[in-house]
Amino acid sequence: MDMMLRFLIGGIVVSVFSILGDVVKPESLGGVFAAAPTIALATLGLTMHKHGGVYVATEARSMVAGAIAFFAYACVVSFVLMRRRPKALTTAIALLPIWFATAAGLWALWLRR
Repeated sequence: MDMMLRFLIGGIVVSVFSILGDVVKPESLGGVFAAAPTIALATLGLTMHKHGGVYVATEARSMVAGAIAFFAYACVVSFVLMRRRPKALTTAIALLPIWFATAAGLWALWLRR
């Protein structure tokens, strides 16, 4: 039953965010609404049902830290790609330590408590 609920919630949330992505202009932002928020909301909803609010608050805080770390990484990758014009794949892989370092720093300063 739990697996069916996951599929149902995931399908509904994916559909809602897909529609939202089609409505948002410019269309390049549509993908932002399709993946991560869908999975995060479905996961938090199921976790709330299973483990309660305190556990969900901890998980949500961790998701926020991960999103901040990814945002920092994406900003640096975008900056390098616009300024230097290197290959995108090489740049994205080479700068992954920025994502990991930011996430580790946020964990050490904010989440470890």
